[in-house]
Amino acid sequence: MASAGDAAGPVPDGEDFSIPFGVADIKRPGGDVTVFASSWMVLRALEAAETLSAEGVDVEVVDPRTLWPLDERGILESVAKTGRLVVVDECHRRCSVAAEIMAVVAETSYRDLVAPPVRVTTADVPVPFSPPLEQHIEPTTGKIVGAVREATGLSSG
Repeated sequence: MASAGDAAGPVPDGEDFSIPFGVADIKRPGGDVTVFASSWMVLRALEAAETLSAEGVDVEVVDPRTLWPLDERGILESVAKTGRLVVVDECHRRCSVAAEIMAVVAETSYRDLVAPPVRVTTADVPVPFSPPLEQHIEPTTGKIVGAVREATGLSSG
């Protein structure tokens, strides 16, 4: 798997370009489940969405692009459309962006949910010095796939 430093994407040529603050971007439209992911996790969420597409699961990947201000309306509109939410965050589970997104949805749109929301985060342990151990505790494409399966009722375990 590529690292964050290997990631590349389109950059507009010959024009000023800025990302609007507080406006999320739907990286992949879908109708079955919303996967909210930021930064490097967007790429992993897109990989997971491709895997799940082969299983017939239509994943919408939402990239907030900015966390403050946060496009709450965009997130809530996506959740209202899909009825399911998986939040992917490189931070620890507690006191994280994932926890904030879950709180926003719970406070304002819980009636739109047809299944409990699921978080995919770094384990609530100190980050180890060992790269293999660090990889073990962080969100992975496989963990995202598992969380979406859980949210959609496709998990077998």
